[in-house]
Amino acid sequence: MNTKENILILAKNTILSESESIAKLIDYIDTDFVEATQILFQSKGRIIVSGIGKSAIIAQKMVATFNSTGTPSIFLHASEAIHGDLGMVQTDDVVICISKSGNSPEIKILIPILKRFGNKLIAITGNMTSFLAKESHYVLNTTVDSESCPNNLAPTNSTTAQLVMGDALAVCLMQLRNFTSDDFAKYHPGGALGKKLLFRVGAMLENSLKPMVAPEAQIKKVIFEISEKRLGVTAVVDEGKVIGIITDGDIRRMLNDKDSFADLTARDIMTKNPKMIQSTTMVADALNILEDFSITQLVVVDNDTYKGIIHLHDILKEGIV
Repeated sequence: MNTKENILILAKNTILSESESIAKLIDYIDTDFVEATQILFQSKGRIIVSGIGKSAIIAQKMVATFNSTGTPSIFLHASEAIHGDLGMVQTDDVVICISKSGNSPEIKILIPILKRFGNKLIAITGNMTSFLAKESHYVLNTTVDSESCPNNLAPTNSTTAQLVMGDALAVCLMQLRNFTSDDFAKYHPGGALGKKLLFRVGAMLENSLKPMVAPEAQIKKVIFEISEKRLGVTAVVDEGKVIGIITDGDIRRMLNDKDSFADLTARDIMTKNPKMIQSTTMVADALNILEDFSITQLVVVDNDTYKGIIHLHDILKEGIV
């Protein structure tokens, strides 16, 4: 059984089994899901997500997704809840309780207490006849035919189904809140994602060199400027305005085409009307422009004033992608 072929078969069957369980969730999206989503959207409090065992781990992920997409949420472990943590539940909070069986002892103790508090209760369960399902105001069905576990014991398909149901709630709430990428950026300022959503071109120019030559500059001066500033390009600036650029590729083509360049100037070999952006442009958007036009640098200009060059290599170093 430990052959490579058997391992491949087991892995593929696990993925197939879980994907089939997820697909069946479509048939379980009903009016309870719609009304539960509306209750969550209209809530003036927070979303309390509770569970025990593997369901508790899914609950924590759900809380993280809600919080990062504009729905304030808190995780409440079902076991700890009945030992003091119920104090975190406030009057306007809506409670989501996750349990495959819906009949665990902790759930049977917790649910009546929450109902006495007067909080709206949403169940995510794979047992529609369970105590949890019967006692909740809304029930989201995550029933699976079986687990991928060969003993049909370890939560696999069931926890994946719970996770997907939580994601469905989160996405619906994002749409109801008109949650945009700008909103998303507020909650993700760090790391590569934060840079992608918040980092602007101007921030990359603060310590960068600013290559430029006059239109009448000799080719020797152009080559020196490109070499010294190490960006592989220089802007051609006339009376403060960018009228063209010269890349190291332009220099190579000139050397290949011309026997002599003693009489040539920057104006003679420059590329007119280069691609330009403003310093307020998002770096991620600048990267998209570079990719769309298959180029490696952009001229940065604010109100016709030359600010510098942003290069593809610098963007990649920042870990934007």
